[in-house]
Formats: sequence, C-alpha cells, structure tokens
Amino acid sequence: MRNLFYKAIILFLVGGFVMSCADSDKPNYQFMPDTDMYEPIGYEAYGEYDIFQNGQEAKLPAEGSIPRGWMPYDYENTPDGMANAKANLNNPLPYTEDNLNEGKQLYTIYCAVCHGDNGDGQGILAEREKILGVPAYDDAGRAITEGSVYHVIYYGLNTMGSYAAQTSEEERWKITHYVMNLKNELEGGEEIPFEEVKEASIAEANPVEVERAQENAEEVQGEGAVTGADEQNNN
Repeated sequence: MRNLFYKAIILFLVGGFVMSCADSDKPNYQFMPDTDMYEPIGYEAYGEYDIFQNGQEAKLPAEGSIPRGWMPYDYENTPDGMANAKANLNNPLPYTEDNLNEGKQLYTIYCAVCHGDNGDGQGILAEREKILGVPAYDDAGRAITEGSVYHVIYYGLNTMGSYAAQTSEEERWKITHYVMNLKNELEGGEEIPFEEVKEASIAEANPVEVERAQENAEEVQGEGAVTGADEQNNN
C-alpha cells in the first residue's frame, strides 16, 4: 500500500514537472508547416508581392464582366444624354402604394437632407447654407420628368453627386416615383391614383431579363420532352 502511495506521488511530481516545461507562448512542433496552413500568409488587398502577376495582389475584373445584379444604362453622362433621358426614359415600375412608400423611405435617407421633406429645396443643409441653389421640384425652368430624375440620381448633376453606388436600379426608380409625387403636390395637382396591377420587379420589367427567362423556360421544357421520350423508348 505504501509503495502504491509513493508511486502516485512520483507520478504526480513527474506530471507537474512536464507541465511546467510547457510554454503557452510557443506553439508545438508542426508537421509539414508549408502545406497544412498552420501559418497562412496574409496579403494586403493592395499590396505588392512578387508571387502575383504584375506584382499586385488586387486584380482587375475579367474583361466584359459586370457586377451581380447590375444592368447597363444606355444614356451617357452628357447634355445630350440628359436630354434624351428626359424625353424618352420612363419608369418601368408600376405606381403602387408599396413602391411609393418605399420610395419615400429612400428619399428620406438620401435626398431630404438637401431637397427637403416636401421637395421644395429647403433641406436642413440648404437652411444652414451648407449647400446653395437647391431647386424645388416644381421649378418650371427645369420641368423634371421621370427620365431626368433617374438620370440625375444615376450620374449626379452640378453639386449633387451620383447615388448609383448607394442604390439599386429598382430603388432609384422608387425614389423617382416619390419625387414625381412631390412635384405633383407642389404644383397643386390632383392625387395620382395607384395602378391596380401586380408589382413587378426590375428583372420582370426589363425586356432582356424577360427574354432570358423565356429562353430558360423553353430549355427546361425541351429537356423534359427529351427525358419523357427516353423513358418511353426504354419501356
């Protein structure tokens, strides 16, 4: 019994000695450190490293690639482009209560600080003279339209910068609905009735997306017909 007690004490002391030799600041031995990613190499996003082509970590997108969800805009950022958009570009989203309310929320976030809650050009920054010359939406000299409103949101104009990076295409059209509604109120026009239609997304309203969806549906139907014929032949 006494020998067992001594053995237990010896084992305890040896274990304590071994544990005391461990250094928490130093890692244990690593097997194949170059391949097991114990110590991954971190690269700065815009750093210069010989391992990369042209020595630059950040790469340009492949030629012809576009961001997910981005749609091309055919009107140039020129006076002629502005005039064409003003005359020919129309809002593809239906004028519904939901679209108008969402447009109001977005307008409050991005536009009201300069243009004012009522679209009269008397936002908080204009009142404090931090920015000057903000026009009211009923300015007869400007005679804004859906196309001109969207064009200015997309590119910016004068002291107003572009909001294309902060908003999606659908959000910009919803803001446009609300801006045109404020213009109508400033002019004392009658309330614009909402459209009694199912709300469509930009993808549904865009002819390119519609055509692409139709092609996909035809491909699926064709694959189903081929599968059905193969099953009949096998039977």
